[in-house]
Amino acid sequence: MITEKLFESNPYLKEFDAQVLSCELGKVGYAVVLDRTAFYPEGGGQPCDLGTLGSARVLDVHQKAGVIVHTVDAPLSGTVHGIIDWERRFDLMQQHSGEHLISGTVHRLFGYENVGFHMGAELITIDFSGMLTMEDLARVEAIVNAAIWQNLETQVRYYEAEALCPEDYRSKKAIEGRLRLVEFPGVDLCACCGTHVARTGEIGLVKLLSVVKFHQGVRIELVCGKRAYDYIAAVTAQNRAVSGLLSAKPFETAAAVERTLAELNEVKQEKACWEGRCFAALSESLHGAGDVLLFEENLSPDSVRRLCVEVMAVCGGRCAVFSGTDEAGYAYAVGLEDGDLRAFVKDMNAALNGRGGGKPNFAQGRVAATRAEIETFFSNR
Repeated sequence: MITEKLFESNPYLKEFDAQVLSCELGKVGYAVVLDRTAFYPEGGGQPCDLGTLGSARVLDVHQKAGVIVHTVDAPLSGTVHGIIDWERRFDLMQQHSGEHLISGTVHRLFGYENVGFHMGAELITIDFSGMLTMEDLARVEAIVNAAIWQNLETQVRYYEAEALCPEDYRSKKAIEGRLRLVEFPGVDLCACCGTHVARTGEIGLVKLLSVVKFHQGVRIELVCGKRAYDYIAAVTAQNRAVSGLLSAKPFETAAAVERTLAELNEVKQEKACWEGRCFAALSESLHGAGDVLLFEENLSPDSVRRLCVEVMAVCGGRCAVFSGTDEAGYAYAVGLEDGDLRAFVKDMNAALNGRGGGKPNFAQGRVAATRAEIETFFSNR
């Protein structure tokens, strides 16, 4: 009982009729086997098709020993009419075809193998067996898109067994049974069971997004077709917003950001300088004061640390500095010259819903408590 795979002969078939051969209640829904189907089962890195069979929703499709099993949400019998979720199918065809062009081009230019492929809901990842740079990806991307715009015809052919095939093709593993080759002329020839566009022009566009080291090679991220269009549209909208905020032309936003960051760095340096003067004056006023509890506004965690270090060096007791609000909580630093605050900090974190730690004589962290609660804790210690 082998299911006739209508999607192999016509990946553009959106609707079909089939006979239900079996329907069994499973852990999730019903497992339905048909005599023929246009639903692609998950495999080869490509997710399965979804849609409807009669009045039932198709939740999953998988294949075992040539039999394709449809998991549906209601029992079925007799003759059923199947409808493919075409928007999903065509998206997957664009992604899978684009992946072939990328993998074939990388193999031709660099000799690397595609050793991993995942088609996610938002983007594709491909793992290659060697190193690639962003400059290499730019070269690959230009070549692949040029092939897309040539509108090459996708060719599919079969051999009854791998040993009978005289062609040199890409494949991750040995093929048992009939061999199905998918070719994009001059770009890629690969053993594949997936669904693909009839001509490369239907892919529209491929955009390579990133490359990172992965195991002994790299992992790249990419989007194809409508996903590439949506990605570029989103990036363009984001850049337009940045352009407006910085009063810069769209192609000058990077330079505008660099200028803004330089100005921000100058402001931070000036702020640090003024803070240093204020901290020095405050620590001088607290010389020999003993235990000190300070609340300061709008200090960064690093500034809280710096102030605590300065005051604890001269106050002759324990210094605790807090900065924040009752609503958002407080960053803290607490220190004692040549002391041991580990037990104290543990009790403080427990009492004030805090987290943090550090050296025996100095700790930093954050508490989710009000100023009144903090003051009450310290008044009792």
